[in-house]
Amino acid sequence: MQEKILDFLRKRQEYASGEEISQRLGISRQALWKHIHELKGLGYDIVAVPHLGYKLISCPDRLYPSEINQNLQTRFVGKKIYYFDTVTSTMDVAFQLGLKNSPEGAVILAETQTKGRGRINRDWFSPHHKGIYLSVILRPRIAPSQAPIFTLLVAVSVCEAIKNIAGLETQIKWPNDILLHNKKIGGILTEMSAEMDEIHFIIIGIGINVNNDKKSLVSGATSIKEHKKEKISRIELLQKILKRIEENYTLFKEKGGQPIIERWRDFNVTLGRRVKIYAHKGHIEGEAVDIDIDGALLLRSDHGLMHRVTTGDVIHCR
Repeated sequence: MQEKILDFLRKRQEYASGEEISQRLGISRQALWKHIHELKGLGYDIVAVPHLGYKLISCPDRLYPSEINQNLQTRFVGKKIYYFDTVTSTMDVAFQLGLKNSPEGAVILAETQTKGRGRINRDWFSPHHKGIYLSVILRPRIAPSQAPIFTLLVAVSVCEAIKNIAGLETQIKWPNDILLHNKKIGGILTEMSAEMDEIHFIIIGIGINVNNDKKSLVSGATSIKEHKKEKISRIELLQKILKRIEENYTLFKEKGGQPIIERWRDFNVTLGRRVKIYAHKGHIEGEAVDIDIDGALLLRSDHGLMHRVTTGDVIHCR
């Protein structure tokens, strides 16, 4: 009912009387007052004037599903949204929902995470109401070996969305870091539930520093606000990210990984550089030559051997 009330008030430029709203929505005046009071508690600026009624002045910068659904131009990504003010990690929630057959395209959102994580169980700092922290559930019919390309696909989608909404040129450091002027602005984390030859579902976590002030950023990180010198709408940016994920995912299903890889190359800052890659069994060093059709990094060592790397920490040497 609250969404219906908001939708009614959004469409009215002037005040709407309580009697009119009650009649149109089929609720009592007392129930309407209760819903208005609750909406104010959620941060909506709604004024009430005797003999005039109610008027919506402004909406909060909160990632409420009702706000995201306004003008969300997707067919299935984000059509089901699980919203939390606080969770341990959106990835934890998404994995459990994936096991319970939550639909493809379902999005898990949080205003903050107490145990947000990046790759290799690193912490992801998630200050309240500053960034975008979400996970998306996808159910592609692919082999597990193809899963790494989804990290690239979502990284590309995030870069495209940031450019569209904020006008900033971001870059991708293989495999999952989003950079702005060589500082980290976001990261992608991909996990899956699979058998030897079949994926049940993939969950992709996204963390982006949006309106973080300098004091709320860890060393080596930056935010969109730090470069724009102004706050931007997290809702608009999130809507664009979901739209680009759906479009790039559809492209992948129709034409395979090559178009995604070509888009990734436009944003990457790793290929052609000398890098060190630290993995579980030590590290290798050499030139990052290319990525293959599944998103693995191809590295040529100083001995001329070509290595296919699917995961690891990457350090750009020069």
